[in-house]
Amino acid sequence: MNLKKAIIIGATSGIGKALAEILLENNFKLGLTGRKKEILEEVRRGNVENVDIAILDCIRDDNSKVLSELTKKIGGLDLLILSTGIGNLNKDLGFKVENEANKLNVLAFTEIANWGYNYFDEQGYGHFVAITSVAGLFGYRKAPAYHAAKAYQINYLDGLRQKAFKSGKSINITDIRPGFVDTEMLKNKSAFWVISKEKAAKQIFSAINKRKDVGYTPRRWRFVAFIINFIPIMILKRIL
Repeated sequence: MNLKKAIIIGATSGIGKALAEILLENNFKLGLTGRKKEILEEVRRGNVENVDIAILDCIRDDNSKVLSELTKKIGGLDLLILSTGIGNLNKDLGFKVENEANKLNVLAFTEIANWGYNYFDEQGYGHFVAITSVAGLFGYRKAPAYHAAKAYQINYLDGLRQKAFKSGKSINITDIRPGFVDTEMLKNKSAFWVISKEKAAKQIFSAINKRKDVGYTPRRWRFVAFIINFIPIMILKRIL
């Protein structure tokens, strides 16, 4: 039986790791990347035949080269999931903090999105999924770079989706916009409507199977997103 092939970028923790477990349960052959070799090897230990790994620091490594090599190792690629990002509070606007976030959330994101789209375009089919955030729908004074970067990602995915449609090829682009998920990124931050990474991963997998353009997790955030579009800037700047 030919297994579907998928790569998850950022599979050592949080949503990425939870998605890896779900994909394995659903008969995918996986390529997993992350910075922590021991965690990747732990996931692979019980699934040696269906999991290959690659150490990848998206800020410092050659993402395109690593992904090309990992794709060859797993024998092709049907699904590429980008599940990595930095979200630091930075109310004092320290440039070092802002720029480090941009290196991952903007520059590395763009390289990976480019590589994935071009691979699928040449192949004639494929599915690119990126975990963005509801944060991309509005600015926020305590984390301006993070919110701006997520807005960049959302709009970039819009552009790829239009490009895929115009190409006439079977290329799907899915933008997953989580609210608050119980991961390391949320640690020590106040939040509401928090769901587990396992529940988030199940909802994301459902959105992937349905080839949705945009998915929210938890799903109730779609109503918040709708309302935000109608709130005047004068009011937003007072309540955020």
